[in-house]
Formats: sequence, structure tokens, C-alpha cells
Amino acid sequence: MGKAQDKLVDGLYGLGWAGVKKLPEPAAAALGQRIADFTWKRRGKSVMRLESNLARVVPDATPERLRELSHAGMRSYMRYWMESFRLPTMAKERFSTDVQMKDDHILREALASGRGVIVALPHLANWDLAGAWAVTHIGVPFTTVAERLKPETLYDRFVAYRESLGMEVLPHNGGAAFGTLARRLRSGGLVCLVADRDLSASGVEVDFFGSAARMPAGPALLAQQTGAILLPATLYYGDAPKMYGRIHSPVEVPEQGTRQEKTAVMTQAVADAFAQGIAEHPQDWHMLQRLWLDDLETTGHGVGRPEEHSA
Repeated sequence: MGKAQDKLVDGLYGLGWAGVKKLPEPAAAALGQRIADFTWKRRGKSVMRLESNLARVVPDATPERLRELSHAGMRSYMRYWMESFRLPTMAKERFSTDVQMKDDHILREALASGRGVIVALPHLANWDLAGAWAVTHIGVPFTTVAERLKPETLYDRFVAYRESLGMEVLPHNGGAAFGTLARRLRSGGLVCLVADRDLSASGVEVDFFGSAARMPAGPALLAQQTGAILLPATLYYGDAPKMYGRIHSPVEVPEQGTRQEKTAVMTQAVADAFAQGIAEHPQDWHMLQRLWLDDLETTGHGVGRPEEHSA
């Protein structure tokens, strides 16, 4: 990406943050729907990739049903962006009233143990809103990881935005981030990681909706190395402004096996929890990129949330 394009991208994101924040909430929601509808009707690569991914999740869906799901999916995706642009201006009490999390006692009890907690999430609904809920409703700040975007000013916007919500954001630079996350966990802290897609050499192969995909090893490795509790979580949208979610049961470290074998078992358990939440609410899964290994054998990629990565 050249300097001129860097400035353009940064300017567009800056305009989004500045402009959408000033809109009344209904107007921002309506704008998001209009953008989603326009994008969906164009049937570009990202929309077609989303539809292809949804076909794996809902294998018995008719072409008409898949089009309905991809349309709802684009509206959900743009709802994520409109909400995220507006989050810094929202009253903090709304983070508790607008988010309903089933089985949040599992998270509270895990934090009370003092062992440290890793929450692993897929690209469902609004991860940032869930993070704001954790900070305000549970009362615990947390640490996460974000890809160091280009231009740097765009990355700085993402970091400043998330830190304004109470998150500690680490750059995605391999071992250094992992070491910091491990220290936070050993001190009893909370770490939240988006963990449903990993194209690196360290990704763990899992069975996901009947086909092979790779997911990050980081959550399982951190749990093994630090003794922290690993909790999958899934989210979904209801009628605006409500978002719902579920804290799943802890993923235990197997008693037997090598570290690699234990990591594979644990990552598969996380993938299974993700699959349950995605199957129940496929329209809220914002996977606009290639995920399954047999899709990655062909060229070209869609566009997802570029800033979110796991350890």
C-alpha cells in the first residue's frame, strides 16, 4: 500500500469515526443498512466469499436461503462497524443494559480463582461491544492483540479507540505479544482473543463444519503455560440495540499427551464451541475471508475485519 493510499484509507476510517459518532443512533443504523444493501447487491468478492462460507455452515440451505443469509450477514457486519464507530460516545451504563451474556457466572468464577482467564471468541456480532461489557459490567480490564496496520496512523486510531474502552492493546508481533499475555495471565488478569482464523505456520488444524481449517494455537498454549482458564465465548445480535452472548464451559488441559497433542485437543474443543454458536446464528458470523484449507488452495481473498488477530 503506497503513501497516497495509506492516507486515503486512514482518512476514510477517520471520517467514519468522526461522522458516525455525530449521527443520532437511528440514523447511524439506517446508514449502515443502506451501505450493507448496496454492497450486497453488487455481489462482489467479499459477499460471494461470505455466501460460500455460509454454505458450509448451513449445508442444506437453498440458493435463495443462502442469499437471504448473506444479505442479513452484510447488515450484521455493517451494524458492527456503525456500533463500533459510536462506542466511545455511548453512555457506559448501556454496555450492561445492551448486552445480555448467558452463563457469565462462569467468567466471574474463573476470574475469582486468581488463575487468569483467556476468553476466545470468533468473528460473531460485535467483539468490541463485548469487550466494553466486560470492562464495565464485570469490572475487569483486559489485554488483547491487534495487527499493526498500515498506515501507522490507522493502527494508532484503533489502539486509541480500544484503549478508550478500557482495553490494553498489544501489537501482533509474535513472541513479544505472547510473553506479555502470559505475564498478564500469571498475575490473574483477563486476556481476550479473536481465534477463529489463523493462516500462520503455527495454526492448528481442526475439523470445522466437516472440513479442515486452521485456528490459532495461542489460547491453548497460553492456558498450558500459565495455568489460566480457557473459556470460549460466542455472540449474536437481537433487535437493536441488544446483543446477546454465551460463556461456554472451560476447555480443560488434557492430562496425557505432548504439548502439541494437548494443543490440538484444546483447539478442537474451542472450534466446536465456535461452531455451535455460529450454527445457531450464522448471519452474525462476519467471515468474509477464506478459512477452510481447500478454499485456500485457490487464489484470492475476501476482506474481513483487518485489525483482529490472535496471539
